[in-house]
Amino acid sequence: MTGILARDWWLSAQVRRRADAMRTELPVIAELLALAVTAGEAPAAALRRVTTVSQGELSRELTRTLDESRSGAGLVTALEGLAARSASEPLTRFVDGIVIALERGTPLAEVLRAQAADAREAEKRSLLASGGRREIAMMVPVVFLILPVTVLFALYPGLVSISMLTR
Repeated sequence: MTGILARDWWLSAQVRRRADAMRTELPVIAELLALAVTAGEAPAAALRRVTTVSQGELSRELTRTLDESRSGAGLVTALEGLAARSASEPLTRFVDGIVIALERGTPLAEVLRAQAADAREAEKRSLLASGGRREIAMMVPVVFLILPVTVLFALYPGLVSISMLTR
C-alpha cells in the first residue's frame, strides 16, 4: 500500500513540475511566436521555427501539436488537443486566443503579445503568492528556535546578577 501511495505522490509531483515548467516557458514562447508572425511567417511555420529554437516541455508539446497537424488534423484541431492534454489554464487561454485569432482573421501578433503579457503577469502573481507562503513557513523556525535562544541570552546575565545579589 505504501508503494502505491508513494508512486502516486511521485507521479503527482512530476505532473505539477511539468505544468510549472510549461507555465514558466509560456511567455517566452508567446513572444517568439509574436516575433515570427510579425516577420511574416504563417502560424504553422512560426510554430515550427519556435520549436526548433526553444527547448523544454512546452516546446515538446508544440512539436507534438505540429506533428498532429501535419498528419492530417488541422492546426486549430491540433492546438485544441494541446489545450485538452495540458489541463493548464494559462496554456488553455493562450491556445484559445490563437484559435480565435486564426478563425476570425484578427492580427495574430497582437494577440500573441497580449497573451505573453498576461502569462508574464500570471507568473509574477504566482511567484508573489509562493513567496508569501514561504515567508510564513520561515517564521516557524524563527519563532520556535531562534527567538527563545535570543531571549535566553538576553535574560541570563540579569538572572545571574539577581541570584548573586540575593546571596
